[in-house]
Amino acid sequence: MAPPLNAPRQAALLNELIAAGGSMERSHSEASAATISATVKRGLIEIYEQEPSTSAEDIRVDLLPQLSSEQLRASRQITDAFSAHQTILLHGITSSGKTEIYMHHIAETLSRGEDVLYLVPEISLTAQLVVRLRAVFGNRTVVYHSKLTPERRTQVYMECLRADSGRIVIGVRSALFLPLKRLGLVIIDEEHDASYKQSDTAPRYNGRDTALMLASLFGAKSILGSATPSVETYANTLTKKFARIELNERYGTATPPQIIISDTIRSAKRGERRSHFNKELIDRIAERLERNEQILLFQNRRGYSPYVECKECGWSPRCPSCNVTLTMHRQSNTLRCHYCSYSLSIPTKCPQCGAEAIAPMGFGTERVEEEIRRLFPTARTLRLDGDTATSDKAYREIIDTFARHDADILIGTQIIAKGLDFADVTLIGILNADNLLKMPDFRASERAWQTLIQVSGRCCRRDDVGEVVVQSADVQHPIFEILGEAYYDKMAAAQLAERQIFNYPPYSRIVRIILCSEQLNELAECSMILAQNLRDIFGSRTLGPVTPLIDKIRGEHRLEIVLKIENASSFTKARKLIGEQIREVEKSRRFRKVKIVCDVDPL
Repeated sequence: MAPPLNAPRQAALLNELIAAGGSMERSHSEASAATISATVKRGLIEIYEQEPSTSAEDIRVDLLPQLSSEQLRASRQITDAFSAHQTILLHGITSSGKTEIYMHHIAETLSRGEDVLYLVPEISLTAQLVVRLRAVFGNRTVVYHSKLTPERRTQVYMECLRADSGRIVIGVRSALFLPLKRLGLVIIDEEHDASYKQSDTAPRYNGRDTALMLASLFGAKSILGSATPSVETYANTLTKKFARIELNERYGTATPPQIIISDTIRSAKRGERRSHFNKELIDRIAERLERNEQILLFQNRRGYSPYVECKECGWSPRCPSCNVTLTMHRQSNTLRCHYCSYSLSIPTKCPQCGAEAIAPMGFGTERVEEEIRRLFPTARTLRLDGDTATSDKAYREIIDTFARHDADILIGTQIIAKGLDFADVTLIGILNADNLLKMPDFRASERAWQTLIQVSGRCCRRDDVGEVVVQSADVQHPIFEILGEAYYDKMAAAQLAERQIFNYPPYSRIVRIILCSEQLNELAECSMILAQNLRDIFGSRTLGPVTPLIDKIRGEHRLEIVLKIENASSFTKARKLIGEQIREVEKSRRFRKVKIVCDVDPL
């Protein structure tokens, strides 16, 4: 029986099955549960359960990538360093081939019958890795993350529990909790990435640090990989807690791009700025399009514009539940809160003064896409951000389309800075570096440097000579003097010197205490009492209470108390004392509606 003409989803499911040879795992299908159920009811397909296989295929050693002389040197140094260190930092510049080195050490670990845990910061980074690893290691390679169905997650869990030989688990931080019995190697790729930290919900932990602790419990070895290591990890190499192995050459014949700092203020004064693009960038985009090469444009804000404003009276719409302005999304003609998802239609008149003068302020990726299409009407453009990559399938479609060179320009947020490899990209435009530099965070300069380097690393990963144009209104910022992978040590040393003065990590540990309540008066009183009690114990190490950058989310007001516990002190004792004071305040009936959350080592 064939599916009716009005059941295209069932037809697509049948086509999937035919292409897969008549059977496939549920987690490998794009069909929804409702589509599968309807197709089963029509008698077109059957569902059956199968115990996961615990037998592993042989390793295809012949398919392991051949290492260059530079990679071979680094790989041998890692092996030698493991004799004296449990943890290695593989500091390799972008496109230096760190993954190939990982694969050789994975093969060695599996040959001993041990398991490998391979962590990446984002789910989207698993797709390309899985293809590469399965080609060599077959069904020893399993994937684990939150986007899998509950059934598939259970299968992976049981497979790890029953496996009689080594397995590779590729996943994000949640993969830490799988029951690997013979853990021999932990790989933490892009170790600097803030996505390893779980801050929003309990348990609040850093996946990188937890993975290192897990490895130590098993007596396993760990490799931290990054082109832009965190300053804390760099400090651990200075004290010889970690060994540091460097890769300073790009793999093959690829050469680093030329970085150009473009002054947006100067460009505007000269009349050379069109929309949000300086002439330097516009001219280079035109040149690359003429040569049929591809371009990446990075803007770290999604939506059309961060907010709208009345030009007559200055009114700007804000979220009623969160103390933030609403982001404009022109495609859906809405203003949205990116914290609680509240939305409303874009008003045509100002509700405060009645003027028809509502205008978008600033720009996001949606606006960049609109303006690129106006400036270069024949160019094929794609956008990759939280609004377009709404699922794994949507993400893959955008990436695959661009990889096939079916589009010329890809516009995106942080998503395009990680793990992407496009052969024809020879120009990258970073449209507003000031957004990265002006964050109220002691890590702002470090993170800006890391992001700029990571985005730049997507350029000319083959033979072509490429360029990265960084637009900024503050071209005298010290970070631009050391913007290049060769300057990493200089950047890290400057950050360490600054942090030592102000007693920031890695010279201390930070505990952030977040207090939330719908009752502002109770919240303020509770925070003052708790802060004073902590100040009686910890003195000047207690800061606050202070109002955070976003002081109201989903109807709850927020205040913060921050403690800096220097490394010379006992953190175990400090943690106990902090817990006692929090519990003492929570006993009071006056503050029963105040929620108190502790976040250790916040990012």
